[in-house]
Amino acid sequence: MGFVSEFKEFISKGNVLDLAVGVIIGGAFGKIVTSLTDDILMPVLTLLTGGLDFKEWYLALDGNTYNSLKAAQDAKAATINYGLFLNAVITFLLMAFAIFWIVKLANRFKKPQEVVVTEPGPTKDQALLMEIRDALRNRA
Repeated sequence: MGFVSEFKEFISKGNVLDLAVGVIIGGAFGKIVTSLTDDILMPVLTLLTGGLDFKEWYLALDGNTYNSLKAAQDAKAATINYGLFLNAVITFLLMAFAIFWIVKLANRFKKPQEVVVTEPGPTKDQALLMEIRDALRNRA
């Protein structure tokens, strides 16, 4: 089998296409959740916390004080940006929560799979005991 036909077979498998669609939709969904966090929730949290902006929470490792994170970065100071990390955690939690509800909703619309219950046959010991029982009945 040639390289091209092998590649064609690989790419036409359903799970590869499903994965590609999932990655593309996941990326778009991530942008929506990031926008929800940055553009809607964080301003509300900033208002509720009296003007605190998580994005500006940082620690400059050089010991100097800067007016903003951008000023510290422009001065080439090493910073620990724990506010941006907090934003990323909030974004992750929102995305996980949204995906949880989407999966929960999708599972409602799925047809339940029919479960076929088959009773297991008797074990070897049980079969032997039944044979002994039947032999004793026939003897009497």
